[in-house]
Amino acid sequence: MKVRSYKELDVWKKGIEIVDLVYEVTNKFQKEERYGLAAQMQRASVSIPSNIAEGFSRKHTKEYQQFCYIALGSCAELETQLIIAQRRNYVSAEDFATLEEYLDHESRMLMNLIKSLKSDAHRTTNHEPRTRRKI
Repeated sequence: MKVRSYKELDVWKKGIEIVDLVYEVTNKFQKEERYGLAAQMQRASVSIPSNIAEGFSRKHTKEYQQFCYIALGSCAELETQLIIAQRRNYVSAEDFATLEEYLDHESRMLMNLIKSLKSDAHRTTNHEPRTRRKI
């Protein structure tokens, strides 16, 4: 099935869910952290689906791959910030476990998408994917 919009991608949808969770969790932070760690976590979370969307909109598969790698980096950045927040007792054990699970799932989905794009790039001569698979 050909995907016409990044909004159809499960990996993008999961990224949006992560954004919602991060905002929910960071809204519980102490007031003095709202412009520090909370804001950084919010930016990192927003970066995940944003880069997936931007990459999808690019003409060439290699560009799409690069944006997926950036989204993957944002997952690692957010996970690191989440660990810091947990160590500072800003995040409950339950919220930490939930977000960690979402980030792990998102990272695996991104790696599968990158692998799929790499195989598409090898099959085509103009480096444009024949289809955008729904991942």
